[in-house]
Amino acid sequence: MAGRLPPAFNASPHLLMPWLWDIVHDRRLIDPIEEILGPDILCYGSSFIMKRPQDRKFVSWHQDATYWGLSSPEAVTAWIALTPSDRDSGCVKVLPGTHLRQHDHVDTRDPLNLLGRREKVVADIDAGQAVDLVLQPGQMSLHHVLVIHGSEPNLSKEPRVGFAVRFIPGHVGPRDGLRMSATLVRGRNRGSCHLEEPPEGDFHPAAVARHAQMFRRAMRVIFAGAGRAAPGPSAPRDGR
Repeated sequence: MAGRLPPAFNASPHLLMPWLWDIVHDRRLIDPIEEILGPDILCYGSSFIMKRPQDRKFVSWHQDATYWGLSSPEAVTAWIALTPSDRDSGCVKVLPGTHLRQHDHVDTRDPLNLLGRREKVVADIDAGQAVDLVLQPGQMSLHHVLVIHGSEPNLSKEPRVGFAVRFIPGHVGPRDGLRMSATLVRGRNRGSCHLEEPPEGDFHPAAVARHAQMFRRAMRVIFAGAGRAAPGPSAPRDGR
């Protein structure tokens, strides 16, 4: 799926396809998120993440919060495996304990880096301390918006495909007057996010038009402020 979607459509594709809208609302996904973020939950975005077999592309060490434009770094990414994600295929690796502070990032312009701005964290990385998040299809991992993570190239003979869904609590919104939208998945929207609507059907014209507006807002957020991180507390309620 990710390999066939134009890049713009891979930004929050749950706004374009009802079956993905259903996934981001699925209680099997949302119940554990509520344990971390509380009863009011917004989906801030989603995307397919694909590595082709025996490809040199990778994801550099980074923190998700850097370019998200959030008023507070209270967020969780759910990474859902659609194919096996292991060391050979370049599974996600995390550095435990690094969620306690924000680090500076630089844009590397490396064309093999799968991140949108080719960014990487400016920090001393001890890769030997990294933990591999090995997943089978249908399993998911959760990581904090500030934990340093990345992944190696896919050295296997099969594609590695995941669906990443980003969640924020209902009181979090954009910082510095930025405009952004989000999908309410449980509880109430207590921040300043514009609430997104479900797609009428797969790539319905009305949904595509709304998605285009969302995409333009999202690009302005990503490229605003040279990647300044959100202020405030860095850990969710349970400290993960």
